[in-house]
Amino acid sequence: MKHNKRLLPILLSGTILAGITVPVHAQEAPVGPAEPVPTDPSAAADTIRSIVVNGSQRLESGTVLSYMKLRVGQTYTQEAADQALKDLFETELFKDVSIRNNAGAVIIEVVENPVINRILLEGNKRIKDDKIFPEIRLAPRQIFTRSKVRADVARIIELYKRKGRFAASVEPKMVQLDQNRVDIVFEVNEGPKSKVQQINIIGNEVFSDGDLRSEMVTKQSRFWRFFSSSDTYDPDRLAFDQQKLRQFYLTEGYADFRVISAVAELTPDKKDFIITYVVEEGDRYKFGDVSVQSEIRDFTAETLTPLLPMKEGDYYNAKQVEDTVETLSETAGLFGYAFADVRPEFNRDKETLTMGITFQVAQSERVYVERIDINGNTLTQDKVVRREFRLNEGDAFNSFKVKRSANRIKSLGFFQDELEIEQKQGSAPDRIILEANVEERATGELQLSAGFSSVENFILQASIRQRNFRGKGQELRASVSYSSFSQSIELGFTEPYLFDRNIAVGVDVFRRDLNSFNFIGNDRKTTFEQLTTGFQVRAGVPITEYLSASLRYGLSYDDVTLDKDRFFTNGACNPLIAGRFLCDAIGKRTTSSIGASLIYDDRDNRIRPTRGQTVVGSLDFAGLGGSVKYLRGRLNAAKYWRVLGNFIFSISGEGGYIHPLENRGSAANGIDDVRLTDRFFLGEPQIRGFDIRGVGPRVVRNTTIPALDDNGKPFNQIVETKNQQIDDAIGGRAYYLTRAELEIPLGSGMRELGLRPSIFIDAGAVFNVTPPILQNPQVFGTLNQRDANGDLVMVPSTEDPTQMVPVPIENSLGYLRTDSDGNVVITPQATDSNNNPFPIATQFTERFFGDSAKPRVSVGIGVNWNSPFGPFRIDLARALLKEPGDDTKLFTFNVGTQF
Repeated sequence: MKHNKRLLPILLSGTILAGITVPVHAQEAPVGPAEPVPTDPSAAADTIRSIVVNGSQRLESGTVLSYMKLRVGQTYTQEAADQALKDLFETELFKDVSIRNNAGAVIIEVVENPVINRILLEGNKRIKDDKIFPEIRLAPRQIFTRSKVRADVARIIELYKRKGRFAASVEPKMVQLDQNRVDIVFEVNEGPKSKVQQINIIGNEVFSDGDLRSEMVTKQSRFWRFFSSSDTYDPDRLAFDQQKLRQFYLTEGYADFRVISAVAELTPDKKDFIITYVVEEGDRYKFGDVSVQSEIRDFTAETLTPLLPMKEGDYYNAKQVEDTVETLSETAGLFGYAFADVRPEFNRDKETLTMGITFQVAQSERVYVERIDINGNTLTQDKVVRREFRLNEGDAFNSFKVKRSANRIKSLGFFQDELEIEQKQGSAPDRIILEANVEERATGELQLSAGFSSVENFILQASIRQRNFRGKGQELRASVSYSSFSQSIELGFTEPYLFDRNIAVGVDVFRRDLNSFNFIGNDRKTTFEQLTTGFQVRAGVPITEYLSASLRYGLSYDDVTLDKDRFFTNGACNPLIAGRFLCDAIGKRTTSSIGASLIYDDRDNRIRPTRGQTVVGSLDFAGLGGSVKYLRGRLNAAKYWRVLGNFIFSISGEGGYIHPLENRGSAANGIDDVRLTDRFFLGEPQIRGFDIRGVGPRVVRNTTIPALDDNGKPFNQIVETKNQQIDDAIGGRAYYLTRAELEIPLGSGMRELGLRPSIFIDAGAVFNVTPPILQNPQVFGTLNQRDANGDLVMVPSTEDPTQMVPVPIENSLGYLRTDSDGNVVITPQATDSNNNPFPIATQFTERFFGDSAKPRVSVGIGVNWNSPFGPFRIDLARALLKEPGDDTKLFTFNVGTQF
């Protein structure tokens, strides 16, 4: 008898996974649990004469029979049939099963579970497919099972919980296809991110809730944390915060502190969490007797005791204890004891509330480097990594040299920043294996960028650079840039180890076209153009681990020109128009120079240092041939600290002086012996808060053009007096610049975006130049000619017509202006009532500012961002101290170029 009396409700439900015998094609239905199909209760007990399996397609009949205990010759009972149904459904191979008994002939009807055609995800936006699919165990061409679907749903939900989305839900659905195939669709409702609404702390008396919350990684949700993920609930972070609380109390002397409980409650709307900590602070302890006992020969307690930072009577600090253990271990490592065992023994006295500590240094043997293994480098040659090791195979172990080796390898920039050199036991107790497991990163850079800079306006830049050329650590680079005021092309090559010796050599070839400029009012105008073509060869060798020296030779050809239409009169540079300093700068010259530098650098990372210092002193002599002769010296220094956790504080300073080796002028003629193009300039971006070349010596020209009537009186009713100001920076022989900057750490989300904010203070000055001869002419003329536009033209009335000074004036009714030939013109309406010309006067005054060593100081905030379209830097700075003539600037930014 067919046992299907209870099958009718299931057939009526329409749920595909519940056991419909007739498939519904291409129709979606939720995946639900299946119920075993019961046997017919009216079936009579009988001896089984035969068992036949119908409906199986992929499985053999014998395979189906092997899953149950019914056998020919047994007595057929309802209990045996129910157990057979249960056994078959537990295999999860069948969507439906029924058993009929016809006088001992048992017929088993099965409907096999479908084969999975493909697996799809819908509704997931916050977590991409490539992050979810690894969590799904179901796969195409597998047989569909409900338990695997439920497990996959649980894993997907757990993945969302780890991302802080506890309200996420996943509904699996199945789309029936032909040939008993199905598509599995996981419909995801991600829900909002679960925030931490509030953090409650119970039991704290010494420290406030705010003090303790500041020690936690998890933060309460507030509107200003929209860029941070610290206010997102994470159960792993909850456990970490308990450890952070314990560490905080232990550093403050509360050795008995403990977290009694930490409970996270989800709000009814499943949007936020409320976290409650119950703590017990305990008593505060002080250090008792602190000593060292050493079993290592020549490593006595007298030698180690001065290394102990804590003193009897100080408040107990567990962090000091941990640091002391590390210091003693590293000190032992310096003497070759790689496996020195340092253990603190505590003697707690609850009556006197003191904590005595004895640091036990166990006996160990000196260790020697047996082998150095390098793993993970597929492109980089082994020798590139090995030559950065400060230890060789066979050397005595030295922990400091191991750490230094790791820093040098990271400074290459070829591998991941988290690189560490593992220490493994060698073939004997006194042997150690150093293993560097590296993970290579991309070292080729191709940049095509367009942007806008407050310094150079529109910028186009293309560059290609390979920092690990052919896997040999060589650097090959080429770049082309174009902006409104500069164009350049540069090629360079560096070999860090010439012939596998520690000698670095390099060559650079360049051509640069620089347009210097000044400001006339708010308009930027080009002054001189400097076209430089040249090359430089260089070589460097190490002297000690941190000290190195380099030599260089450079040859360059400069061609400095001025706009003849603006600054020339009768084929010659007019100092009344351009200024004597600009007329003196023009010409062609060759610079042949040799230079040397001495570099001290012990930073932990040259790319992004967090500790250490660097000092660079350099001296250049120009005069090995060529037409330029000078001696120029510079000194640069910087120091970095990690403070207040992950804050990075740095102080840097630089200065320079150029001494001429030729006599070109004197104070009498206002010509400095150092050419304008060889002097130092200072301003944006070196010292923020000031405009480009906004600090230091400069000539400011104020121009006045009044209108006079026939009697020599101002004719203001028709023509108004106009004032214009031209600002030219002329640089100096000496400069200095200092900076203090604090880089502020951000959450992991912001770090992934490449954002690095900082606060800073800059101070500097450029000075020491021969004061130029200032021009203060007054030129008269008469408006008695008209140009092609009908405008009146001023004809100079001086004996030397070249003394006329054209001045750009706004071109509007009743105002003087400059025509294309440089003449001052006036509109016809500016004549008298009889349309007769009248004489006018043009005059200007020059003033010299800024030649002072007094510091200019600015403070501000800035952000570096490695944006998808190129490096981006924005600064907001205010000048606190300045000198007359200095040009300040509050806001600056750069996009698409290096800063």
